[in-house]
Parts: sequence; C-alpha cells; structure tokens
Amino acid sequence: MSTLSDLLAEHTKLSDAAAAHLQRLVAEWQLLADLSFADFLMSVRTENGDMVTVAQCRPNTASTVFPSDEVGSVADDPQLDRADRADRVLREEDPEWFGSVAIRREAVPVGFPGADGPIAVLTRAVDLTHPRLPSPLELAYQDSANDLCQMVADGTFPHQEGNPRGLSTPRAGDGFVRVDANGIVVYASPNALSAFHRMGWTAELTHTRLSEVTTALLTDPFESDDVATVIDAAAGVSAPPATPYRDVGMRMEADARRATVLIRAVPLRPRGIGTGAVVLIRDVTEVKRRDLALISKDATIREIHHRVKNNLQSVSALLRLQARRTANPEARGALTEAVRRVASIALVHELLSGSVDEEVDLDEVVDRLVPILVDVASGDTSVGVRHRDRLGVLSAELAMPLVMVLTELIQNAIEHGFDGTDPDNEAEQSQIEIVADRDVRRLLIAVRDNGSGLPDGFDVGSSDRLGLQIVQTLVSIELGGTLTMGASPSGRGTEVSVEIPLR
Repeated sequence: MSTLSDLLAEHTKLSDAAAAHLQRLVAEWQLLADLSFADFLMSVRTENGDMVTVAQCRPNTASTVFPSDEVGSVADDPQLDRADRADRVLREEDPEWFGSVAIRREAVPVGFPGADGPIAVLTRAVDLTHPRLPSPLELAYQDSANDLCQMVADGTFPHQEGNPRGLSTPRAGDGFVRVDANGIVVYASPNALSAFHRMGWTAELTHTRLSEVTTALLTDPFESDDVATVIDAAAGVSAPPATPYRDVGMRMEADARRATVLIRAVPLRPRGIGTGAVVLIRDVTEVKRRDLALISKDATIREIHHRVKNNLQSVSALLRLQARRTANPEARGALTEAVRRVASIALVHELLSGSVDEEVDLDEVVDRLVPILVDVASGDTSVGVRHRDRLGVLSAELAMPLVMVLTELIQNAIEHGFDGTDPDNEAEQSQIEIVADRDVRRLLIAVRDNGSGLPDGFDVGSSDRLGLQIVQTLVSIELGGTLTMGASPSGRGTEVSVEIPLR
C-alpha cells in the first residue's frame, strides 16, 4: 500500500514544506476524528484537475461510515471543488443516503501559510442514521472539533510542536479536559477524572483552574511549573508576548505522588480568536516501566555511533600524522584526501549519536563540513563557500553516501576549479555556491564555482580522478541518482548537479 508521501509525489507537485504540513496533519487528525465522531478523508488536486483521496482516518468513538478503503480513489463531490477555493468549513444542509446509512458531509479546506489557496481538502463524514440526544461529553467533543477544523482551514493546525523526547500523543478517550480562555475547567471526561484521582486529586475538577490543580499534584516543583505554564499558554492565559503558543512544547510527561501521566495541551484559536484549549491526559505508569528497556537499547545504539565516530577520528589522526612524515608529495596528497573522507563519515556518525530516529540534518552537516574543507584546501587562493536553500533531513542510509559526494565535489571545486582563473578577474572573489531544490519526489543539489571551468574535451565518465570515480559510484549505485557536469549558468566556472530520488 502506498504511503502518503508516495501518493503526494505521484499526484501533486507540492513543495516539501506543504507536504510536511500534510504529514503533520495526518499524524494529528485522529484527534479530529475522535472528537467529531466522524470519518475523515484527505483529497488533493491532481495535475489533471481531479480530486484524489490520499489518506483516510476512522474514529475510535463511533462506527465508521466508510468500511472500504477509499485511499487512491477519485472523489466525485462538487463540495470538494468549492472547498478547494474557500477558507472556511462547508457544511451540507441535507444528509446523503448510502443504502440504509444517512451521511452528512462537511468539507474542510487545508490552509497553508504562503500557499495560493488550500493545499488539500478534508471530508468529514458523520453517520446520522441513529440520532440521539447528545450528552455533555459529546457536546464538548464536537465544540472542540469545530474549532480545530476551522484552524485547519486557517492553516494554524497542526502547528509545529517541540517534542525532543519523542513523547506519544494521548487520545481523546484516554482523558479529555476542556478549559476556557481563563484556564478554568468547563468539562472533564470520566476517564480524565479517574486519571486525576489516581494522581491524588479527590475534589471536583470542574470550575477549578487546571494549572493550579496540576501544580498541587506533581512532586517535582520545576516540572509542576512547566506543566502549569504549558496549560496556561495553550489556553492563552499567560503566554509571554515574545513566546507565542505555537512555539511552546505542548506535551509533557509528569510524575505525581501515585502515578505518571502524559499531558498534552492543544490550543484552540479558530480565526485567530482564543476560545481556550483541549487538555488530553493519559496514565502511563505501567507503560513507562516497559519503555525503560527500549530507552536503554536506544542509548546503546547512539553509544555505538559515538564510538564509531571516536574510532574514525583516531584513524583520521593517524593518517594525518603519517601524511606529515611522508616526503613524497603524491603520497602526502593521497593521505590528506583520505583524512578528509574519513572526517566526513565521522561527522555523520557524530550527528547520528545524538539522533533518536536515525536521520541526519544535511544542512547542519554542510555548515560544519565546509569550514573543514576550506581549511585543508591546497594553494594560496582564498575561496568562499556559500550554502543557500534547504537540503532537509534524510535517513542515514541516504545521508551517508550523499555527504561523501558533497565532500568530494566541494573539495574538487576548491582544489581544481580555480587553477586557471583569468588574471583579468583577480579582483573577483573565488566563490563556490551550494544550491538545492527539493520536493516530495527528488532532491537536486548543485555545486557551482566561478573558476576557470572544465578543460576542453573533459568527460566525467572517462575521468581517472579517484574523487570523481567515488562520486559516480556513490550517486549511481548507492543513491540511484544522476550526475551531470557542465558550465555554470552564470557563464563562468563549472556546475556539478546531483539528482537523487527520495521515493
């Protein structure tokens, strides 16, 4: 079955940032489905104008109205076309009957800052076959769901939350608390009441200020202050002007006297107007005990990366020492190149030693790698290296060979790109530029210089330079991409482009 990333790459040309926003929305929309008692479908506009369903979510709080898998099907609904040009939720007046099931559909456009209109449309489908008098829990759920759906249309949900500890997300059924704009509890579900009772709270929770309740229950004073700040910031009570609610990490794990709980606060800001917050709470006392074993294993893997990095640095130091003691210039140059290649691999392992998901931020690697390469550049030419555009995050199996490729290309440009620079342009600074273009399908990286250009008759395929042979092997075999070399678009110098598929 195709993933969301695969379907977006197949049917759209969304930017990497827009696709990441849809990924975050799919990661969070189980909350929307549970609060709405409804199924959700996500549809995107294809290049030929059709609306194709790329994701589906069923509620845990109600029976589904779509028993079959709708992902990959073409959605034939005029309401989706209207919502694709709107900035608000569109609701049908009359239900639609599918056999014996009456369904009311609502179309929710997915806004994204900077986009020219919605980047996708959500369909919220509610079963109206068995109407009943809603309970206080259902009213609180649906009121919160309506606010969140409007925030989806505004482009403010889901916002990027800081979650460095990789905490999971409590569900609405675990424990649901609705607070108003003053942080006062207006409704607490039975499961939420049970969670607070296990923490040690014995009084009524409604009409109390939730941040004060949690402060009184948690054992660590610093932790209790953090949780209180998170809840009040989500509700809009005490968020400092310099720290908007979207910049605050809204998930925390806290220890009370009798239990460990996971707390998440979700701000409600439909159309930019604060209406309070939803606070989800889950008792994770037993789960935390089992997680200790996994945490120990993760720490072991990161320690392995750390030790590999240390060993590679030792190898690099030995090669550098041998290079200094070697009288042969060619041998010294070969050893110096080996030092550079080992150092680039060690840098990737250093970043992996601090990662929890075996992924590497290429922008951080390049920013740390460039000064090392410039320092060891041969010759007296002063070369400036500029990195612009976003390279993004890649998995370790792609990042490792790609960093090696970038190392070779940048070093090759530094050492050979300015050998024959025109003396009439000596005042012009020798410059290397790293340019990137990334979308959901592929990553294109170009290394450009304003040097003397390629020699006449140069063919990268027949080159006997070890660095270029390494680059060709890594790009074609390890990365499954393509390598091209030619004149720079500016007319001066050389451009080397590497294009690799991301899916």
